[in-house]
Amino acid sequence: MKILSPFHKLFLPLLVGLSFVACQPAEEKTATPPATTGPKVIAYYSGQPINGEDYQIHALDQIIHSFCHLKGNKLAVDNAEDTTAIEKLVALKTTYPSLKILLSLGGWGGCETCSDVFSSDAGRKEFAESVKELSLHFNTDGLDLDWEYPAISGYPNHVYKPEDKHNFTLLVKELRETMGENFIISFAAGGFEKFLVESVEWDQVMPLVDNVNLMTYDLINGNSPSTGHHTALFPNDRQIESTDHAVKFLDSLGVPKSKMVIGAAFYARVWEKVSPENRGLYQPGTFKQSVRYNNLESFFQENAGFVTYWDSITHAPYAWNAEKQMFATFDDIRSIAEKTRYAADNQLGGIMFWQLSGDKNQGGLLETIHLTKSGN
Repeated sequence: MKILSPFHKLFLPLLVGLSFVACQPAEEKTATPPATTGPKVIAYYSGQPINGEDYQIHALDQIIHSFCHLKGNKLAVDNAEDTTAIEKLVALKTTYPSLKILLSLGGWGGCETCSDVFSSDAGRKEFAESVKELSLHFNTDGLDLDWEYPAISGYPNHVYKPEDKHNFTLLVKELRETMGENFIISFAAGGFEKFLVESVEWDQVMPLVDNVNLMTYDLINGNSPSTGHHTALFPNDRQIESTDHAVKFLDSLGVPKSKMVIGAAFYARVWEKVSPENRGLYQPGTFKQSVRYNNLESFFQENAGFVTYWDSITHAPYAWNAEKQMFATFDDIRSIAEKTRYAADNQLGGIMFWQLSGDKNQGGLLETIHLTKSGN
């Protein structure tokens, strides 16, 4: 979930034919206790059908398949590969019985018709019924709404209107009434202030959902004309947008901390043609590319000259290449550990990240979350 993820897929919605099976209603499901205590750990996953041996699944409480989209008013799986991907994720529950698998709606560029579909009672009801059908068919445990964004501008040329804010509330109410109390409902929220202020009726939505996944990354994004920390933990005098700012803002509105899940980035953002002052930080430049964390070391080697620094105010790393005038902002082992401790110390609901396939198989960021959460 996220503001400008380089890894979001854009699909033409094609409903996969499904043979629905008779199951117990969602409201009769028995909740399974989480595998671990402390903050939940939630991974978004997009890509090829998963090979569980490639990842430390034992460290996860939830995996969110990214993404399903709308076909008409219904939630639809885009293609056969995504069908297989969901089935592979659900199969992990045999080995990890406390693991929860969620479907998701949207993503960046994936919610073109959301504003129109969710503007009517009929559209919301048909959507909720389709969620029930897909969830029963796949044996998934919940839904994550990643509508980017209700009531404010998101993906270029996607419709948005002021009424989206209340319609989002009505959508969540319809989902909860249809799916029952044991079905997990979460939503991805922009970590930036405009979204936090204008997109959600927090007092009405939060009692109905299990958690909000705060996309506290891409706070400086691919459309930004200057550099900065894209996933800062704390604000500074040049950048208010940060994890701590989002958490404190929602806390001031009465949002339970136990339902807040903060976001971490398993990828870097890189700018070029950056002015050299302040080692490229908060300087004008041109966005160049995004780099997955598992490719970041080789990227630095291929572009020799990068030096990594630590910002002790924002608690965020960055890298500067003076010769090539390139700047990179990212999460690393140190910043991920600090975010995990922040979630625990503030008794937050958890930490999530975009996305699992961007991690290293060994010695990566998920392993850091798990070790830090375990007190190591």
